[in-house]
Amino acid sequence: MYVTISDFIKEWNKEAKLTQNVLDGLTDESLKQPVYHEGRTLGRIVWHFTTNIPEYLAHFGLKVEKVDRADNVPTSAKEISETFKKVSAQAAQAIEQQWEDETLKQVQNAFGREETNASILMGLIKHIVHHRGQATILIRQAGLKPFGVYGPPKEDWVHLGVEKPPL
Repeated sequence: MYVTISDFIKEWNKEAKLTQNVLDGLTDESLKQPVYHEGRTLGRIVWHFTTNIPEYLAHFGLKVEKVDRADNVPTSAKEISETFKKVSAQAAQAIEQQWEDETLKQVQNAFGREETNASILMGLIKHIVHHRGQATILIRQAGLKPFGVYGPPKEDWVHLGVEKPPL
């Protein structure tokens, strides 16, 4: 759990960089990859968690600039990637400027549960990580090599001395 704003910002920046690397590997064509026939597309998923960041933070009292045209999923992978970069930096700045370490201990109603602001911020990171995992699978299904988030993709195992991936 986060005890200081600095603790959170360190974790936020680390996870944002990993997410940015995943988004930077997208192509315009890959954004069309669906989860299933009538399901969300890769583009919809990554746009969802990108535009959700300011909405989520605003719900818990932070003043954050919302994303223009958040209801319209861009067809440009570069636009989504650049928007995430901007939004994640603005989120960190808003939290640093508007909350203090003691604010993390305050309790709010979070979707029907009483939670500390520290837990609420952890929930935001977990939400992004959840959807980043979905995106990584869809990237593979779209025929692209995914970025290794917490470990390398299978194509990079050979650099670790693993010739045949374990089953």
